[in-house]
Amino acid sequence: MFRFCLTILVLSFASTGAFAFTPPETTATQAFIMDYNTGAVLYDKLADQKMPTSSMSKVLTGVVVYDAVRAGKLAMEQDVSVSEKAWSMQGSKMFVDITKPAKVSDLIHGVVIQSGNDACIVLAEAVAGTEENFAELMNKKAAEIGMKNSHFMNSTGWPDDNHYSTPRDLALLAHYMIKQYPDEYKIYAQTEFTYNNIKQGNRNPLLYGFNGGDGVKTGHTEIAGYGLIGSAIRDGRRVVMVINGTESMQARADEARKLMDWAFVSFKNIDLAQKGTVYTEAPVVVGTQKTVGLTVAETVQMTVPTMAQSGMTLQAKFDGPLVAPIKAGDQVGTLVVTIPNLPSQNIPLVAATDVAEKNFFAASFEKLMLRIVGTPSVE
Repeated sequence: MFRFCLTILVLSFASTGAFAFTPPETTATQAFIMDYNTGAVLYDKLADQKMPTSSMSKVLTGVVVYDAVRAGKLAMEQDVSVSEKAWSMQGSKMFVDITKPAKVSDLIHGVVIQSGNDACIVLAEAVAGTEENFAELMNKKAAEIGMKNSHFMNSTGWPDDNHYSTPRDLALLAHYMIKQYPDEYKIYAQTEFTYNNIKQGNRNPLLYGFNGGDGVKTGHTEIAGYGLIGSAIRDGRRVVMVINGTESMQARADEARKLMDWAFVSFKNIDLAQKGTVYTEAPVVVGTQKTVGLTVAETVQMTVPTMAQSGMTLQAKFDGPLVAPIKAGDQVGTLVVTIPNLPSQNIPLVAATDVAEKNFFAASFEKLMLRIVGTPSVE
């Protein structure tokens, strides 16, 4: 067998304006930005520093509730009772009425839009009996999501030394919510909700006059400052951002818009390889056809600086010739993608079609000839 390396494509990205890759400064204590589609980290300021979550952890409260609804343990139109603990909870409130039950769907709106601490506790008790039991479900779910540096003590984000997360973990949480519950996520774009004849507005600054903003959740305590898990989508590309520790609502809004705009302007997503595209033909021995096309199993994207001027090369590598029988989807090589000044990417190449083995006599004769003549060359 021989190792074949075939350079098959060169792409160029022309500069069309001022280079905006240099990250801006931010007054936020912590900040993290990631591309939703590729997972590429675009901005990192103390992304793994543990911090109070304030109400940003209510996104996890919502996920656990949605899990319960999906599992049939709770129903959106179900009425649940309001406890003394929930009704008397301080901080942001939905203003539930202790004298009458509340509908689950209303409570979810109260959590997402009004940031109601009372609504969180009503839902927590409906799902798990007590808020303490619900916090255990939150920690279990956080571990499932991959939030490695987080711990939760309550459903509201109420200050507690053992209730904390990190910007990176909260971004993973937002990613999970958007991906796993796309229909339910639409609530996060609503700007107001009225309950008990009290109308309250969503505090997320990305929902007001910002291109593409559609979530996720604000937070504030005296200790944590003003924070935001934010998400926006433009031209099919979504960016997720977490900032925390800004000094005011206005500063939170200004920093969020500045950083999110920078992330969209400074980066773009390109297809490194597209499913269904045949990148090269590999020689085949003892098969019913002499070659087989090589492709990728799934389209692979990469986030790159928008103004990158260097060329991208794709190189197919495989040990060949390939030996039949071959099944479509069998991994038979590697597509190496190189962009100067960025890490190279290795993408598995798979057979595009089946290749059957020749009948016994024809295959035996070809194998004999290979032993005598040697492996055929490929140009």
